[in-house]
Formats: sequence, C-alpha cells, structure tokens
Amino acid sequence: MAKTIDLTTFTDKRGNLTVIEKVIPFDIKRVFYIYGVDDSQRGGHRHHITFQAAVCLQGSCKIFVDDNSTKETFTLAAPNMCLILEPKDWHTMFEFSKNAILMVLASEYYDSKDYIFTPYENN
Repeated sequence: MAKTIDLTTFTDKRGNLTVIEKVIPFDIKRVFYIYGVDDSQRGGHRHHITFQAAVCLQGSCKIFVDDNSTKETFTLAAPNMCLILEPKDWHTMFEFSKNAILMVLASEYYDSKDYIFTPYENN
C-alpha cells in the first residue's frame, strides 16, 4: 500500500532546501510533473512494474489509492511530503489547487504496456 515519507528540509533565513536522497526505495529513471490542471482527474491506472514517488512542489492535490485490499486518500500539500506508490496501487489524482505542481519520480522509463487502466473489481 502507498505510504508517505517526510523529506529532509533545511530551513534558514534564506529559505528552504528539501533533499530527495537515500529515501526513495528505487532508482529514478523518469521524472515528470503535472500542472495547470482544471477540475479533471488524472491518473486512473496502476502498473505492472513501475514504482512512483509523488511530491506536490507547489499548492496541493489529493491522491486516491486502492491496492485491492485497502483504499485511502492522501492529501499532498507540502513540498517535503512524498507519497510512495507501489505498482499494485491503482491511483487517481484530483482536487488540484489552481497553482499546484505535482512532480512524479518513476522507477521505469515510459512503456505503454506497463499501464493497467482497469480498476480493481471492488471499486
């Protein structure tokens, strides 16, 4: 099941510096970010092999996760909070704030064959 981790942040009078180092449970092969989202939902899939780490760099959004036994909605509203998604985690992203920027780190390069768009039957 998906879980959140706190990212180390250093703060002083100059501002904040958040580090993603030795806390992501996979090697990063792909980085993408989502922004300018209207009232639409994003995602709506799970993967065969790809792990993901989602960080809302600015603003906020919600991520619904279903791993076929547990359903949970996570709110990402701080750039030091990271949501780790396992391949089995069917997920949708929604309620993006107007200024939201959601960055996603992925364990695999893009491959359309890795996506499973059918939700679990218990949905």
